[in-house]
Amino acid sequence: MEGSGDFIQYLGSDTSIKLLSSLKDPSDLVRVSAVSSSWRQFVIANGLCKQLCVRTFPEVSSFANVAEVKSTTEPLNYENDGSSQWARLERDHRVYAFLTRRLTSSMRKDCISDAIIASSTDNYPRESIKNTLNPSDRVDHRASYWSSKGESDPAVPETLTYKLAARLCLITEIHVQPFLAYFQFGFPTYSAKAVRFRMGHPTEPMEVESVDIDEFPARQEFAGDKFLWTYTSPEFPMAQENHLQKFKLPEPVLCIGGILQVELLGRVQTQQMDGLYYICIAHVQAVGMPLSPAFDIKMVDQSGKCTLVYYPEAAHCSSLAEHSQVESSGPPQFHRFSASIRGWEQMILNKLLGAGTIVLDYDHDSDDEFLA
Repeated sequence: MEGSGDFIQYLGSDTSIKLLSSLKDPSDLVRVSAVSSSWRQFVIANGLCKQLCVRTFPEVSSFANVAEVKSTTEPLNYENDGSSQWARLERDHRVYAFLTRRLTSSMRKDCISDAIIASSTDNYPRESIKNTLNPSDRVDHRASYWSSKGESDPAVPETLTYKLAARLCLITEIHVQPFLAYFQFGFPTYSAKAVRFRMGHPTEPMEVESVDIDEFPARQEFAGDKFLWTYTSPEFPMAQENHLQKFKLPEPVLCIGGILQVELLGRVQTQQMDGLYYICIAHVQAVGMPLSPAFDIKMVDQSGKCTLVYYPEAAHCSSLAEHSQVESSGPPQFHRFSASIRGWEQMILNKLLGAGTIVLDYDHDSDDEFLA
């Protein structure tokens, strides 16, 4: 679409950017870029997909570079890759469009994959943090929970640190279940007064399997040196009740680095036999969505700047799996919508622009794949 009917040329660059920046759905930006070659060039040259992603998820600003890798065995090379400036802009447009679409999908699951360390443990390994990965507070007719060491001061905090299922996870809420000691007189529940959550990444490469919890000091200050926290939630009051308590974050958080820490602030219950305050937790969940295998990161420095890595083949396989689930569970409404969008755009554009017949440019395979 060229000439007088092109409102981008009529309104000018600044006004057009402001107008298109009001779009909230990455699919809308991709459809705009599919209207004509000039609109596509405008959207890509101004990085509108990346801008939308950063506005929606500010943590994305930590990505210093973008790499698109055909397979997980291909070496990562994002510097001096020989691509032209336009090719790099097209790549960023494509990757950020897929990333935003993924981040705004409705898939949710428990994202915790393993336990790393607790700030203290009363009876290791019987009362290890590993027990909090089990959704039940009993396993094989025995109690399953983590217990802190006893403290005379109820203000002493505790922390539980976990590895998430991927180095990029979108987290929406955290669930924590205090443990009810059914084997003690009065059935006390050892909850904390409040909880707070932190997310971030290790300060150096680490594997959970190599961590020997017995070798760590009992204080969380040492463990804190191993991680850089890029997000800290508000405090949430915790009820002294034995059920899975749900703490919804004010906004979904993109955890870059795959580490979650649960801070347990304040103690409310003493143990009858020694008069000391304890905190005991039966189960912890982090509800959200891991972005692997389509997306991963390579940490660049300790400041949190990193490279976003995109695997198109993995993304395509995930998309096929999702489409298969949709088709098996109900009518493919999304496909019908995609098929009708071209006629809808034709009608609206004709009315808005007062133009004659407008030829929509849908020759871009990557954008068609995004819409399909």
